[in-house]
Amino acid sequence: MELGFCGPGLMGAPMIRHLLRAGHAVHVWNRTRAKADALLADGARVVDTPRDLAARCEAVLLCVADAAAVEETVFGEAGLLSAGAPGRVRWIVDHSSIPPAATRAFAQRAAALGAGGDGAAGVGWIDAPVSGGVAGAVAGTLAVMAGGAAADVEAVRPLLGAYAARVTHMGETGAGQTAKLCNQTIVTATLAAIAEAVSLAQRSGIDAAKLTEGLAGGWADSVLLQIFVPRMTQSGLAPIGALRTFQKDIDTVAATAYETGTPMPVSSTVQQLLRLGAAMGLAEADLSAFIDVLQTPRGSNSR
Repeated sequence: MELGFCGPGLMGAPMIRHLLRAGHAVHVWNRTRAKADALLADGARVVDTPRDLAARCEAVLLCVADAAAVEETVFGEAGLLSAGAPGRVRWIVDHSSIPPAATRAFAQRAAALGAGGDGAAGVGWIDAPVSGGVAGAVAGTLAVMAGGAAADVEAVRPLLGAYAARVTHMGETGAGQTAKLCNQTIVTATLAAIAEAVSLAQRSGIDAAKLTEGLAGGWADSVLLQIFVPRMTQSGLAPIGALRTFQKDIDTVAATAYETGTPMPVSSTVQQLLRLGAAMGLAEADLSAFIDVLQTPRGSNSR
């Protein structure tokens, strides 16, 4: 299949490489063209605008920053579904993490536009945020939480299988985004707890780096513990994500909790930690910077 992919960033680039290895022709667009051009050697074809994908691709995948970027990419002046754009696109798969309400609104707009330019069939929208981080994208083992019509999810499932170990249909449009908010709620709360544990170990005079071994196999053990204790006790490791990204998602969690009347006291505390991190100039820092937010002038962090 000829595919389009918008947003070859830390996550998107390895996903594109998996699609190319699976034999698909992938046309790539990015606002910063250099990131798209970096995939030419892998066999990708670079286009100038999202609109250029509309004449070539049946399915277009998005992995962009936020809801505003999704809207501009799809419905903007040079967007994928802009007025007068060729109408070959049948499915849009959005891997971005955006509010469920925005997803539902975008899906309704896409459904009103006909594939083939004749208005006969709406464009199917699948919200498909992922979990597994950059390592999962590189390994092709991402978990995809999909929302949308069952037929649309099944139609794109083989494509997602190029870089996902599991695709779970969570329900109607927006359900995938809601599942991702649940994921981010758990991840950020766990990272905050790990940072507190590392701080407690350091202030108590023990080697916090040994927590991964000491807690392995017990109830406190987790993938996050094994990944982030080293990242919180060492320096010089390549970043795998920014606090800024999680702040955006937890702000969305807070808004969704308000809309649904859901008490979320732990998540509310994590939201304030992330805001404090941003105020400290750590918005672009690695996720392990939760530990830096907890630092005091005493300076017990070993990093």
